[in-house]
Amino acid sequence: MNDRNFMQMMETQWSRDNFVCVGLDSDFDKIPESAHRSGNECALDVANTIVAFNRAIVKATKDLVCAYKLNTAFYEAHGVKGVSALQRTIHDIHAIAPDVPVILDAKRGDIGNTNVGYAKMAFDFLRADAITVHPYLGAEALEPFLARAENGIIVLCRTSNPGAGEFQDLLVNGEPLYRVVARRVANEWNKNGNCALVVGATCPDELREVRGIVGDMPILIPGIGAQGGDVEKTVTAGKDSRGKGMIINSSRGIIFASLDEDFAEAASYETKKLRYLINQYS
Repeated sequence: MNDRNFMQMMETQWSRDNFVCVGLDSDFDKIPESAHRSGNECALDVANTIVAFNRAIVKATKDLVCAYKLNTAFYEAHGVKGVSALQRTIHDIHAIAPDVPVILDAKRGDIGNTNVGYAKMAFDFLRADAITVHPYLGAEALEPFLARAENGIIVLCRTSNPGAGEFQDLLVNGEPLYRVVARRVANEWNKNGNCALVVGATCPDELREVRGIVGDMPILIPGIGAQGGDVEKTVTAGKDSRGKGMIINSSRGIIFASLDEDFAEAASYETKKLRYLINQYS
């Protein structure tokens, strides 16, 4: 039986004024040379290097964050050894920061029986606490995820990329599709109280609208840091009625803050700085 509950863990971290989510988008080509386990870049050494780098970041930031988010692309790119590095990193986070939840940024979404396999991979094999999913196939297809009451199901709503509006801003019965998604998730999909939404920091007006629709539901907010999201606008638009409810992600701006031997210390400094700014406005 899983004794980890994503929403309970988030509430614990918010009670500590932790709203920063560190994205472990550990692109091997950007990892500082001092973190490399070996000069030989075979698959095994790539995996060990990624795991060692992530471990150092987690140790340096574990008391400052509300979650860690791992984008699977940076691990799957290295094949089976990359998936091993992903699993080992999640294991390390559980050991080093046992009260900090892990979000698997996999953006899954397929027909129901396929999603059964995706859910088993994410929650049973990798032991992530939450996963990002696409809403496009509807609630019926996502039921294998939604039924996992202890895990967070974080639905893409209004994303941070420049081309997000191509479909997400299309009008459906007079209102943008992202608002329809937000309302449907909040009012119909969240029967187990385990749903959250993704809304980018690069669109604070839309973030404010979504917050007004979903109430105190958690919102994962990417786009701070390298993508240019403004912290004050993000917090003002994204906080819930309690001044909480935010999972504000920064990836490159934290983990690659330094390319020298002090990369972990630099990550800690950037996390502290972002944490301070968020709490100043919340």
